[in-house]
Amino acid sequence: MAKITIAPDGQSFDCAPGDTILRAALRAGFGMNYSCNVGSCGNCRFELLEGAVTHQRADSPAWSERDLKRNRWLGCQAEPVGDCTIKFRADPSFVANPRPMGRSATLLAKTQLTRDITEFTLEIQGDDRFHPGQYALIGANGISGGRAYSMANLPGTGQWHFQIKRVPGGALTGWLFDSAEIGATLSLDGPYGTAFLQTEITRDIVLMAGGSGLSPMVSIARGAAKAGMLDTRKLHFYYGARTQADLFDPKLLADLGPNVTFTAALSEPEPGWDGPRGFLHDVVAADLGDRLPAHEIYFAGPAAMSAAIQKMAHELGTPMGQLHFDEFY
Repeated sequence: MAKITIAPDGQSFDCAPGDTILRAALRAGFGMNYSCNVGSCGNCRFELLEGAVTHQRADSPAWSERDLKRNRWLGCQAEPVGDCTIKFRADPSFVANPRPMGRSATLLAKTQLTRDITEFTLEIQGDDRFHPGQYALIGANGISGGRAYSMANLPGTGQWHFQIKRVPGGALTGWLFDSAEIGATLSLDGPYGTAFLQTEITRDIVLMAGGSGLSPMVSIARGAAKAGMLDTRKLHFYYGARTQADLFDPKLLADLGPNVTFTAALSEPEPGWDGPRGFLHDVVAADLGDRLPAHEIYFAGPAAMSAAIQKMAHELGTPMGQLHFDEFY
């Protein structure tokens, strides 16, 4: 067990073997800035003042030679080699509640939603609390590193549901889709993520999803309905896909109430498609226009979609604080 001391105030926390400094800090109740948890966004950089660390992922996209020269490392990838002293800017808004924990899970069911998205139902051990929109790191024997996937259901059942898109050549998705049998054991670490449902905000809600970004948006929609938020405000759910074969059955959003609208947009529609055409951000801009800043906005999907949505929202005058997303690249 390594002791991690935070400069300059001298507070400390323990980091178990195999854990990373970011995850250990969050487990201990410290607010360390982060988003993706897989080495892509760079938000969790810290300065190493004493001791040594190694990166679990040597090719982390957000880590550079310049960082190494400045002795800066990624908290989500840095595994301490003995006791360390580090420096980072603590942020109370990143204090985790509930705190993430590692646990085992059992695969209960697979349900195909689209041609390449399947919902995997896992029975978990321990506390099943999370906020709608949060994610967990999933691992399996023989596959190195945890992959981040968002929960689609709501807590309270002892299960976490993940709507996962098959990634060509992906080690974990290949195993999940092709080899994992009902009853298989997986590892889970979570919950993580700060782009979750803000129940205290009274604005109408816009949800935008592409690909497996569907999962957290479904959870947020369900969470808003359960919290009674949709009794007094509207929820606009937009889903972007290439073709009709990539669409899910909107019955997935059934029973959320009359104040929910669903819009599917196709970028490469087949003849006969009479719905919106084009990229999701353009469809939302055309639909809501200068009314968009009156909404609380959540989105998840491919990096290009995320960047386009941010640009569109900014051009329409939406304050950055009303955009909620995790930075997966």
